[in-house]
Amino acid sequence: MKTVHVALGARAYDVQIGAGGLENAGEMLLPLLPRKRVVIVSDDTVAKAHLGAFQAALETSGIACESLTLPPGEATKCWRELEHVVEWLLARKVERRDVVVALGGGVIGDLVGFAAAILRRGVRFVQIPTSLLAQVDSSVGGKTGINSPSGKNLVGAFHQPSLVLADITVLDTLSDRDFLAGYGEVVKYGLLGDATFFDWLESNADAIRRRDRAALTHAVGRSVEMKAEIVARDETEQGDRALLNLGHTFCHALESATGYSDRLLHGEGVAIGCGLAFELSSRLGLCAQEDPSRLRAHLKQMGMKVDLADVPGDLPSAEALYALMGQDKKVLDGAIRFILARGIGQAFVTADVPRETVLAVLEDGLRGR
Repeated sequence: MKTVHVALGARAYDVQIGAGGLENAGEMLLPLLPRKRVVIVSDDTVAKAHLGAFQAALETSGIACESLTLPPGEATKCWRELEHVVEWLLARKVERRDVVVALGGGVIGDLVGFAAAILRRGVRFVQIPTSLLAQVDSSVGGKTGINSPSGKNLVGAFHQPSLVLADITVLDTLSDRDFLAGYGEVVKYGLLGDATFFDWLESNADAIRRRDRAALTHAVGRSVEMKAEIVARDETEQGDRALLNLGHTFCHALESATGYSDRLLHGEGVAIGCGLAFELSSRLGLCAQEDPSRLRAHLKQMGMKVDLADVPGDLPSAEALYALMGQDKKVLDGAIRFILARGIGQAFVTADVPRETVLAVLEDGLRGR
């Protein structure tokens, strides 16, 4: 297992990455438990694939458990399911020093982490991410929350986990679409701050697509290292951490426009959003014209969605998409903050972006449909 330490003082924790972590989960959890008991929240799809193996690992270590399963999908990140989880945890008399386990992808991690943050003003929780997207991004850094009718992730709290256990072997059970959606977040890390990593991703595209374990361990490990470094500098997104939202301002608008449905998975939106961010950067003269083309070529090589034309169904106008971008969490004093780039591996945050240039990028993308 590769260990990445998230250095946050009293809130520090480790991210364990590699093959076989789930079967050894009991012994990894034992040092965290004042009493040999955990409660688990998962979703129906993940539970069918992995809950039994996880429960067997806990039993081997003498750890008792109870579990709750929720419907899969982005729609689960809502007020109704948050209340459901909190009341279920209270009925199990979960105390502050107990451990709640989020076994699932980004939706379960965000929802369960938020429930843990507000239950008794904060109980401990452990992330066991079962999707590529969750392993490289949402399980690390303490961002928790739910969606509201006004936008994505607008209700939440920063609440760091006590441990993250990323077993790459569970990625074998993902559909090709879900796996590649997670790759959108992997690419993001090379684009925002490590051009050498992006080079490596280009060179190892075939190995990653066939889910080679050595390639995946490196890809997940490097992504987590980069996120841990940024989170340690800026835990609550007052500065550098906003870089992690490369592609997300466009992505969140597209997710809202598609009703947070299976029409567009989050990682697919991130990939398209990164392409739009680099196209916008190019038109503003910040990066070479070849950079957005290089990014799109790599995403196509991986078999991913690349442009607005790849989003099925109707999309609203450029003006309507721009209005949705105004609900982004990074809006400051009414101005939309964009993550743009001076080249691959050279992202930065700015609010100095002409509205008409953004609209032109969106209109051209929509015209391509």
